[in-house]
Amino acid sequence: MKTKDQRAPEYDDPRVGEVLVSEAELHTIVRGLGQRIASDYAGLDLLLVGVLRGAFVFMADLARAIPSSVEVDFMAVSSYGHSTESSGVVRIVKDLDTDITGRHVLLVDEIIDSGLTMSYVRRLLSDRGAASVEVCALLVRATIDHVNESSLRYVGRKIPTDWVVGYGLDAAQKWRNLRDVRLWHVAR
Repeated sequence: MKTKDQRAPEYDDPRVGEVLVSEAELHTIVRGLGQRIASDYAGLDLLLVGVLRGAFVFMADLARAIPSSVEVDFMAVSSYGHSTESSGVVRIVKDLDTDITGRHVLLVDEIIDSGLTMSYVRRLLSDRGAASVEVCALLVRATIDHVNESSLRYVGRKIPTDWVVGYGLDAAQKWRNLRDVRLWHVAR
């Protein structure tokens, strides 16, 4: 039996499914990540780099959960297009506006699917002379065991391979505005 928090409200799209990560759980995860990051980067000049478009909600909440000054910038990368499967080719759609030479950079993404895009971006920023480049991901697919998880310094939670929407995650650019993370039932 589902609790009130797990029941999906009526949406105009029957593919919006049940809650996988509640709004309350997201708040707890983000607060914990913010505390760890603040502790690890105490006294350092930290630059949060959000990977657009999906990371914008998570990064806004994460920046507010870090009780010290941080700078922010954004990159837009694409390996999906309008598909639900990665093409394997990473394109930089919007690059950074900030010079990262000698900076401590924390890449912020809402989900790591295969890890290939984040590995590419991390190498790219390291090659540009950052003092350090670490990764903070809200969600990580349970199937990325082949990716060196030590390269993911901050992980909020592992999730199954189901497609999800909400809290910045989308299906064809829609449903990013949901306050929680929900299963997306793909029409078959």
